Amino acid sequence: MAARWVHPVAAAGFSSTADLYERVRPSYPGEAIGWLADRARLVPGTTVVDVGAGTGKLTRLLIATGARVVAVEPLAEMRAALSAAVPGADVVEGTAEELPLPDGVADVVTCAQAFHWFALDQALPELHRVLAPDGLLVLIWNTRDLEDPLQDAIEDLVSPFRATVASQRHDAWRPPLEASPLFGTIEQRSFRNDQLVSVDDVVERVASTSFVAVLAEDERAALLGRVRALVAHHERPFSFPYRTDVYVLPRSRDQGAGPGGTPNEG
Repeated sequence: MAARWVHPVAAAGFSSTADLYERVRPSYPGEAIGWLADRARLVPGTTVVDVGAGTGKLTRLLIATGARVVAVEPLAEMRAALSAAVPGADVVEGTAEELPLPDGVADVVTCAQAFHWFALDQALPELHRVLAPDGLLVLIWNTRDLEDPLQDAIEDLVSPFRATVASQRHDAWRPPLEASPLFGTIEQRSFRNDQLVSVDDVVERVASTSFVAVLAEDERAALLGRVRALVAHHERPFSFPYRTDVYVLPRSRDQGAGPGGTPNEG
């Protein structure tokens, strides 16, 4: 079994912002969850393992389908927020690289806002192991819609800080996953996801980003000040658009070890 490991930026950033993450991060649109529930056959009797579950933003929507949900989260602060927000989930400590679950237990494994943090050379075999032979791997991200002028301007402010974290490279996870014999062809769907926000919400949303949370205090305060100045003239509430991307991959019966990879926005 691989040694337990959590990306240090994810560990430091998210452990210090769990309550903020729960309060300001967007949920997932009903259209996306409905499509996923149909595609992955999420019904009573289905077992879903939600890996890197965080505060349960996706977990609570999975439970609403009637499926049994096991939420796996390595950070104690995130698990505490998750247990409080989603009492119907079975919450366990673990990582994608070391899942405390038996072989073939999951009909579906989901990873929301998390897969890019994983050490894929260790995580892919583990995800494959806990999936049933005909199981599905589902990856979900809310991505800021950069066609929106405000989102694009915020991206200009934060991108220099993201560049310091190798795991934040856009789609860095995709080539090693596509090359792995452990999973089949990626099926992708995208959905619009508008969040109504205030000025404070936008500032706190940026503050909840892992690589922002770990900045030195003066650098972090300066960045958040620039974000506040950028959005201060907007009427409240106003729309803050995202795109929700859902990727579904079938588990392969090939037991060979696929190539790994280096673990989008944190």
